[in-house]
Amino acid sequence: MTGAHGKKGKKRSHAGGRGHDGRYAAGVRVVAMFEAAKGVIVIVAGFGLLALIHRNVQAVAEEIVHVLHFNPAKHYPQVFLDAAANVTDARLWVLALTALAYAIVRFFEAYGLWRQRVWAEWFGILSGSIYLPVEMYELTVSVSAVKMCILLVNLLVVGWLSWVRWQARARG
Repeated sequence: MTGAHGKKGKKRSHAGGRGHDGRYAAGVRVVAMFEAAKGVIVIVAGFGLLALIHRNVQAVAEEIVHVLHFNPAKHYPQVFLDAAANVTDARLWVLALTALAYAIVRFFEAYGLWRQRVWAEWFGILSGSIYLPVEMYELTVSVSAVKMCILLVNLLVVGWLSWVRWQARARG
């Protein structure tokens, strides 16, 4: 099998085949690496959650607030401490398994993007677009550099993958 042709020289279907002719491969692979990096970060966070099982999560949370020099009377440190007070081992397991599921989805998307699959490009557009309304709403609540960067990166990813799909459609 060479190029875009199958065993008998027939062109592969676009549904499972490559998303484009390679002109945009570098950009799509950057997105793939970004998605894989998100998966790795979430896996590490999941292992961190598992490390808290059978430990006093409230004491760990208080230590984190202290080490980072946060004022525990302020809103966000208080929310963090309140959440830690209600954590059970079962909840930690659920969170860790949810992190694993999310990471698998990110790795699945990264694999498809790296292999330049059409389904992965559409999946990336859809999965990135889902967050856009929430990210925009969050900016109406309060503006921060972190929120703006998250929105900008997500817009870049969705925009790039949409552009790649648009170009592929324009070529026929």
